[in-house]
Amino acid sequence: MEAKFKRNLILLGHAQSGKTTLAESMLYFCKATNRKGRVEDGTTLSDYSFDEIEKKHSINLSLLFCDYQGNRIQIIDEPGYSDFMGEVISGLRAVDSAIIVIDGSSGMQVGAERAWRLIEEANLPCLIFINKMDKEGADVNKTLADLKSSFSKNCVIIESLEDPLLMEAIAESDDKLLEKYLEILRLSMDEVKGGLAQAVHKRKLFPVITGSALSDKGIKDLLDDIVQYLPNPQQRLEVIAQNPGKPEEIKSLALKEDAPFSAFVFKNISDPFVGQLTLLRIFSGQLAANTGFYNVNRKLKEKIGSIYILQGKEQRQIDGASCGDIISIAKLKDTGISDSLSSEKEQFLFDPIIFPEAAISASVKPKSREDEEKISDALHKLAAEDHTFGVRHDPQTKELIISGLGDMHLVTMVARLKKRFNVSVELGTPKVSYKETITKSVKMQGKFKRQSGGRGQYGDCWIEVQPLPRGKGFEFVDKIFGGAIPRNFIPSVEKGVRQAILEGAVSGNPIEDMRVTLVDGSYHEVDSSDMAFQIAGGMALRKAVMEAGPMLLEPIMDVEISIPEDSLGAISGDINSRRGRVMGMDIKGKSQIVKAQIPLAEMFKYANDLRSITAGRGSYTMRFSHYEEVPHNVAAPIITHYQATKKQEEQ
Repeated sequence: MEAKFKRNLILLGHAQSGKTTLAESMLYFCKATNRKGRVEDGTTLSDYSFDEIEKKHSINLSLLFCDYQGNRIQIIDEPGYSDFMGEVISGLRAVDSAIIVIDGSSGMQVGAERAWRLIEEANLPCLIFINKMDKEGADVNKTLADLKSSFSKNCVIIESLEDPLLMEAIAESDDKLLEKYLEILRLSMDEVKGGLAQAVHKRKLFPVITGSALSDKGIKDLLDDIVQYLPNPQQRLEVIAQNPGKPEEIKSLALKEDAPFSAFVFKNISDPFVGQLTLLRIFSGQLAANTGFYNVNRKLKEKIGSIYILQGKEQRQIDGASCGDIISIAKLKDTGISDSLSSEKEQFLFDPIIFPEAAISASVKPKSREDEEKISDALHKLAAEDHTFGVRHDPQTKELIISGLGDMHLVTMVARLKKRFNVSVELGTPKVSYKETITKSVKMQGKFKRQSGGRGQYGDCWIEVQPLPRGKGFEFVDKIFGGAIPRNFIPSVEKGVRQAILEGAVSGNPIEDMRVTLVDGSYHEVDSSDMAFQIAGGMALRKAVMEAGPMLLEPIMDVEISIPEDSLGAISGDINSRRGRVMGMDIKGKSQIVKAQIPLAEMFKYANDLRSITAGRGSYTMRFSHYEEVPHNVAAPIITHYQATKKQEEQ
């Protein structure tokens, strides 16, 4: 099919606004399916995974298609919950336009506002479908007013192309049309239709359609407007890529079937029957089955077998694809998300997908030894599909940590562990990676002497400990003179000191920002050994730290919080309650950006708390900044608990 007869769009909106039902209605109207599925029954084409059927809402993006009036419409149905925002960000890279679905009975909701921000950033043309108009309380006038104030004053319901107000708005979007309109105060129908399409393409007008996906009202109007006003793949705004050989050189793609091949990978799906499916959008040129392409990112050629177009979970085999198609290929060996594909002769490198940073973490503990052996591999397979899901091992706390965009996200991934890999885990709050340090200099002896018949054990050392500036780590200095300790035992002392530093003295956490100087000692010609001096070094270090004004340090995070203005006071108070401090503020669009520094220990439940404070309209990112002293009232119970546990273990 020629590119001019293709439309690629993404369905966005608040959770439960009816996106999946709308997709079902469009496919049923176009006879792409002979049975209209229901979310409540778990029978929709797009919500086909076990967890989507169980939860009765979308979790993954899904691909659908239908044909209308000779045009192929490819649809990406997206989840509405912010926990699955990675799916939305991936899908946006594959389409040329968007439809935002609004619940007419609930009005403007946070998910719709978030969708609007995303398509603004992606610079995508947009239609708006006010859904559920047959539901009690639905108010089109109020919803339209909300759209104009929250989105754009150029959101318009197109009741008649003869409407002078509409004609004026269309004229204002194009200089030539405006000149004619000012002259005769009228445009021809062809000029109105063409001008409206151009205005939509340039994001100067946003047509609003009303209806009900459940009862199929407004579906024909929506499909007509998709074909009439949304851009085909050749009409989208410029697509650019880098020249890999000359990164400073930017190429503008020729969006045609007979142009050099270029495509972008936006998603991986793990299929239980065929294995991994790689989803890609073709921007230019053609790709035939049983051929291959060049992976620009990985600098290698990849052979391909069958090509599929997806209808939910169903894979329909096709002979080839071209400019504008969204397709899937099975069992690629070396190609993954964000890879740019082209011919080796003419290469194009697209910007990678920038996924949101994890907002919440949890420790995972396998429930059985068998689960322990399988857990790491299973988690990394899940992370390969979802780049907003992170897995890491904390070497200090010895915990396996998973990270995601919210509680719902983590619970979903744990459920997949059980269902797909038969691995059961318990979720817990991660331990904070505290550090210990000292505040004053001390000289201390460590002497280990043991005699139990035959050869004994003897090691004796004197060390000085001194605090170092924050962030300097650890230094070991040898100042032994005159053979007080033989040279071959000095590394043994250092090894014992370093081991004791890892184990900590007051809280079980590593010690840092300290210089240890070995200044004196003694030895026994027969009884001294490597092990004895290791033990002596550790003894000296632990005793010295206890006398050197030990102090607990905690990780401080740089946190950037995006919130609506009316939440500013509540957020500032909440930051203070978390022992944080506001470092600055900024404005981005309609959002207030609060920059703060907050202890990590106060951030583990922040995603849920922020959602509650801002009615779901807030988001945040955080990254490690530095270590800082823990206040005494916070440090005391941590130290007391460790010392009590240690004493109990020794008994």
